Amino acid sequence: MPDIPFGDLKRQTASLRGELDAAAARVLDSGWYILGHEVSAFEEEFAAYLGVSHAVGVANGTEAIQLALVALGIGAGDEVITVPNAGVPGVAAILLTGARPVFVDVDTASYNLDPARLEAAITPRTRAVLPVHLYGRTAALDPLLEIARRHGLHLIEDCAQSHGARYGGKATGTLGEVGCFSFYPTKNLGACGDGGMVVTQDAGLAQRLRQLRVYGWSRKYRSELPGGTNSRLDELQAALLRAKLPHLDGWNRARRERADWYREVLAGSAVVLPAGPDAGEDHVYHLYVVCCEQRDALQAYLREQGIGTDVHFPLPAHLQPVYRSLGYLEGDFPVSERLARQVLSLPMYPELLRAELEAVAAAVGAFQEQGS
Repeated sequence: MPDIPFGDLKRQTASLRGELDAAAARVLDSGWYILGHEVSAFEEEFAAYLGVSHAVGVANGTEAIQLALVALGIGAGDEVITVPNAGVPGVAAILLTGARPVFVDVDTASYNLDPARLEAAITPRTRAVLPVHLYGRTAALDPLLEIARRHGLHLIEDCAQSHGARYGGKATGTLGEVGCFSFYPTKNLGACGDGGMVVTQDAGLAQRLRQLRVYGWSRKYRSELPGGTNSRLDELQAALLRAKLPHLDGWNRARRERADWYREVLAGSAVVLPAGPDAGEDHVYHLYVVCCEQRDALQAYLREQGIGTDVHFPLPAHLQPVYRSLGYLEGDFPVSERLARQVLSLPMYPELLRAELEAVAAAVGAFQEQGS
């Protein structure tokens, strides 16, 4: 019986152990562990990698979105449009500012915010649009940006799953007014703990973000900007991310290669494969997500065969018990609700072996034969 984990961070760590050990030792030897040289150097390097003017390290991806909203002046009484099928981090961030999340259903092929549905959700209280580049595929930014500009709305990119992806030749996070990244360990560029980044071309906005991540300080111990909190990327994580950043493009190429393998070995199977990106869009396959009407049975069968999977995500945000006060009901967003019943994430990481991937496909085929 194969033993194929859904994710295996130890493989990546082993391949970079010398570089990671050196980075950690550099921080420990420095005696400076918060907002020092490593953070500022990683901010500069990540900004250069993306082709953006400013990058501000924060504690995690959720707070990256929260602080971006606050820096843009969004708060109580405002509405922010986003999707219901991407988990709850973005929704939580919106609510933490006092604003109200408004959901728009997703496109049936890309699983990203459907531009054709966006305009109908805009009200006089709408201040921003928060598309998510879900699973590593870029959202349709050209039409989304056109609608946002026409209505005078901020567009904030949630890039937690799209490190290194490009849209029209530009890196995700650089097309909207703000881009928000997570460096959770499983991301395409992951830390050995939590971490996040906000990127922007706007110098004034970047300065507000730097103040907001440290209690709104204008200088040490003097708080002047409201909405500030303690949200700092630490030196150790920044140093580890600096070691990993030069490998990101290679890891993304490996992910695309494994997506090609899946398309090859799963062709004609019982699962619906993810659609390839449209012209000008990109996919870095943070996750390889298939659909299956018998998803729960397939997941249970693969577990019995020693194959790890996950569901991203099993309950849409509008149906989460904690968000019932928003007033949404089952049936309001049928595409997102169908996906929640059918999506299944198969093993996907740069170190996944071809033989392991073929074993996953064989197990999917055996499940199909069992049910026929």
